[in-house]
Amino acid sequence: MAKQRVSMRDIARLANVSVSAVSLVVRDKPGVAPETRERIQRIMAQLGYTTSTGSNGEKPMTIGLMIERSSMPVIFDVFYGDIIRGIQSEARRLGYQVLLHIFDREAEGMESLRASVEGKVRGLVIANDGDITPELVVQLESIGVPLVLVESYVPGHRLPCILGDNFTAGYTAMRHLLDLGHRRIAVLGGPRKYSSLTDRLKGCLAAAAEAGLLIPAELMPPPVHGHPQKGYLQMREVLQLAQLPTGVVAISDKTAFGAMEAIKEAGLRIPHDIAIVSIDDVDESAYARPPLTTVHIPRLEMGTLAMQKLHRLITNDAEIPVKSVVYGELVVRESCGAASGSQTSIAPGARLSHAK
Repeated sequence: MAKQRVSMRDIARLANVSVSAVSLVVRDKPGVAPETRERIQRIMAQLGYTTSTGSNGEKPMTIGLMIERSSMPVIFDVFYGDIIRGIQSEARRLGYQVLLHIFDREAEGMESLRASVEGKVRGLVIANDGDITPELVVQLESIGVPLVLVESYVPGHRLPCILGDNFTAGYTAMRHLLDLGHRRIAVLGGPRKYSSLTDRLKGCLAAAAEAGLLIPAELMPPPVHGHPQKGYLQMREVLQLAQLPTGVVAISDKTAFGAMEAIKEAGLRIPHDIAIVSIDDVDESAYARPPLTTVHIPRLEMGTLAMQKLHRLITNDAEIPVKSVVYGELVVRESCGAASGSQTSIAPGARLSHAK
């Protein structure tokens, strides 16, 4: 077997151990029994395995930023774009280079991923669009380097992740409309396979239930799968009802922008006829007409924390919490008609600010 083709998976299979155990030995970390360590090192020597890409025999100070091909739009999405910038900025501060890799979860794609990163990176950040399955986690863990997920988590797996407090964000958005007196409220949700959007929806419905309000199915139109104007189409469906809502909670700013277009196209005014509140606070929300009231999600901070957590995993720096949550704030603008000085009841952990 040629030296350059030997992988940690090859060594793990021959040594009858996990890829993680091989990774610990390669990185000279504790956690492997002495006799197992010797067996792994012996097989590494026999196969001529090396991770050296520099003169000191160590892996370069490089981390991998992994994005699935089906999630490629996240690179151009404002929300994930800010997260990625946070990762890159903190990586530079800590002395790491960032290797961007686009992968497919099919067998050929995962093998290509391993060939691209094995022996070249010290850890991976997965900035997907939320569609992380247990099967994908197993494939990613088999690469044998520390992993951190951003805006995704997989129940049952102790994989470190950074999350926005999406439940509280949804709760806060709905609570704002309720406190302004709205009782007929539409909720424009997103695909349920994305955990972040599902948590936002749960928060919305929890706030409504707390107020004794049950959102009818007619006011919760499902998104059109794969359509770039989901919010526009969802809002058009709502606008065909005999009794219109007085308020709308959009699951994201992107959804809200489409909904606002549909409302204005129907000859209705925001917020006089229909108020709308959203979640994300992307830059464009401040320049919408009218400016959009939205729950700010600290995206740059999420990227920064993800890189900090990965660095701690790489350097074996103390115990790392599995789930780290960042909290947002409600930014009150003009799309709900709330007075600039008004106060809105916010769930614990959230904050309120007023944009000029």
